[in-house]
Amino acid sequence: MPADRRKRNEYRIVTAHTISVDEMTGIQALEHKYPDKPVIPGKAARMEFEYIRHGTTSLIGFFDVATRRMEMPYLNPTRTEEDFVEAMHALVETDPEASWTFVCDGLNTHKSESLVRFIAQQCGLTEDLGIKGKSGILKSLESRAEFLHDKDHRIRIVYTPKHCSWMNQIEIWFGIINRRILKRKSYKSIEELEASIQRFIEQYNLMAKPFKWTYKGVPLVA
Repeated sequence: MPADRRKRNEYRIVTAHTISVDEMTGIQALEHKYPDKPVIPGKAARMEFEYIRHGTTSLIGFFDVATRRMEMPYLNPTRTEEDFVEAMHALVETDPEASWTFVCDGLNTHKSESLVRFIAQQCGLTEDLGIKGKSGILKSLESRAEFLHDKDHRIRIVYTPKHCSWMNQIEIWFGIINRRILKRKSYKSIEELEASIQRFIEQYNLMAKPFKWTYKGVPLVA
């Protein structure tokens, strides 16, 4: 094989993903007790206000900033640190050699011991992580966040400033799904609710386009 060709083969394309992530918790499966009243001349449609509760689910969403697609949504009754790591693992496995940057708020589950151990393992880091609450990287939320934020890691977390989680693009997407299906539809079970969310995501992804992000970091004048 010619030397120049061997040299070209030494290079490989490494993809990079920027993912906006957050949890939508306590999504209620509400069944309207009576049918909605349809539109009639002179009157708008009216939605029945009485409902029957059928439980709740939670959605951990991974919003790809470049494509505007919702990737590997994780629906589950709970949102523990183990749930978050399991959801992250499933997404990372879709492109295991890629660089991943996750943008999220400073919730404790986003700075957990489980997450530190997961990212250390994925990045091939063998350093001593210490003991949670006592020493090393695992000692505190602050020390764990510093490790997770390290720009030299293939997988890293970027935290939105305190009280500024609204700047995360996934919040726009949560508003869209809330308006389009969660506010008005009637669900007789958690399974029906989760199936509806999955169908919405599949259809949404077919036409997904990046958001036109216009915030310039200057105070808004009311």
